[in-house]
Amino acid sequence: MKKKLLVAGMILTALGCSVSLVYGWGTWGHNHINKGAVLALPKEMGLFFYNHVDFMVEESTVPDLRKYTMGDKNEGPRHYINLEKYDYQNDPMPKTLEDAVAKYGKDSVHRYGTLPWHIQDMMKKLTEAFRKKRRTEILFLAADLGHYIGDAHVPLHTTLNHDGQLTGQEGIHALWESRLPELFGKNYKLYTGEARYVKNVEKTTWAVIDSSYKRLTKLLSYEHKMKLDNPLDRQYIMGDDGKPAKNKFGQPIHAYAYAHVYHELLDGMVEKQLRQAIQVTADYWYTAWVNAGSPDLSDLDNESLTERNAPYYEEDMKAWKKGKVRGCKAEKEFPAAPKE
Repeated sequence: MKKKLLVAGMILTALGCSVSLVYGWGTWGHNHINKGAVLALPKEMGLFFYNHVDFMVEESTVPDLRKYTMGDKNEGPRHYINLEKYDYQNDPMPKTLEDAVAKYGKDSVHRYGTLPWHIQDMMKKLTEAFRKKRRTEILFLAADLGHYIGDAHVPLHTTLNHDGQLTGQEGIHALWESRLPELFGKNYKLYTGEARYVKNVEKTTWAVIDSSYKRLTKLLSYEHKMKLDNPLDRQYIMGDDGKPAKNKFGQPIHAYAYAHVYHELLDGMVEKQLRQAIQVTADYWYTAWVNAGSPDLSDLDNESLTERNAPYYEEDMKAWKKGKVRGCKAEKEFPAAPKE
């Protein structure tokens, strides 16, 4: 079991630098969601997860690696759902992925996304892993589930217009979910309180999707107006060739002032969605554990490991209760940029 986690860690280290920031919440967001969720767990669960918190943080971006780096064709649809293609407002949504395939066809479902159904499927698998006390499976499944729940809180993961390409706003995906939290996340208050039991996972999952979808109009309209009001050299950091400078992923880098104004216009939307993603992730982990019979997790690790980590856990908990999620690797990789 230890060997499996060691191998996983080596893979994460080798691939971690290649995660594109345009997908999910980017490294910064997904790291903070998973670590925040660990700190939101009740202590009888939290100590076990904290023993492996570095793994939980690192593994938070692996679903993106499976899709974009490893080319897993089955992975893509798990990250989004194009609600417009499902006639979401007028037609009741199927309860399971099997029902969706039966109703819309496998090709259509693969094309238009399976995110909410995949979350529900992951919950069943995590519950079973808790029930059987399979340590490695618990950690892998919980960390992956945190990624998909994070994606469900990104409004642009619920629409065909996922990068503003239908409204002349290409690049808004990376701006909203990566550039903004990387620049301004150090001031976010992310404390959620302790994890809560979810009576109806299906209903809650669709409520998250619906809430995200309803934020699209505001998200798109404010940036669209800003594009009309600002020339190119105010929207982006410009290169020596007079064109927008690009990061290592080939994406144009929005200027600090432009990002700051957009962030202010959104009135805390990014922070609220991040905090809610932490809450729901912790809630779902806790719910899976309770539904599995609340198994004792303390005997899955050597007692000395828990004792050694206890002081660090207490320090992180103190910061957490003040709204801070400390020590994520992404804080060093993506420090808040200076004003240009």
